Amino acid sequence: MSTEQAVARRRPPVKSAGPAPELSRLGLAELRAYRAALSAEEDKVSYWRRLVQGRVDLLKAQAVSENTLSLVDLVRVLGDTGSGRARRTLMRIPAPLQLPDLPDLDELCHLWAADPQGVDEVADVVDRLHVKEKRLSAYRSGLHQRIDAATGELMMRYRADPRAALVLLPQE
Repeated sequence: MSTEQAVARRRPPVKSAGPAPELSRLGLAELRAYRAALSAEEDKVSYWRRLVQGRVDLLKAQAVSENTLSLVDLVRVLGDTGSGRARRTLMRIPAPLQLPDLPDLDELCHLWAADPQGVDEVADVVDRLHVKEKRLSAYRSGLHQRIDAATGELMMRYRADPRAALVLLPQE
């Protein structure tokens, strides 16, 4: 499955909205760059969100396991979404030499390094990670709205002047 197909399965199609006054002042190249920057930021946020979700899943699995998790356990825990769909790797984010910036990174790193012992400690770390994940999800949702607005604006411009889309084709 291609990245575009995976994204299309996760997100509903962009609804054609009316003009976006805050975007109408941007030139076409600026609007494309703005949308690309938002998409890159969304990739980073999704990457961090998946890391947080994976850490939560591992903590929960370790809490109920009496032994060290096996490779089979790790594949199951990290691959299952709980909705019946398997998690896929994030294809547009290569393994980074340095992780993307994230607010509250110090606390998140502290939570990552934590080796909670006992049900109460695990529950505390999981709760704190859930708070981080909710913040990331809310931020990601806002990015989706802005990406959709930029996409809608581009669609309106291309409908008004289809030749504007030709700039995207490689020139010989």
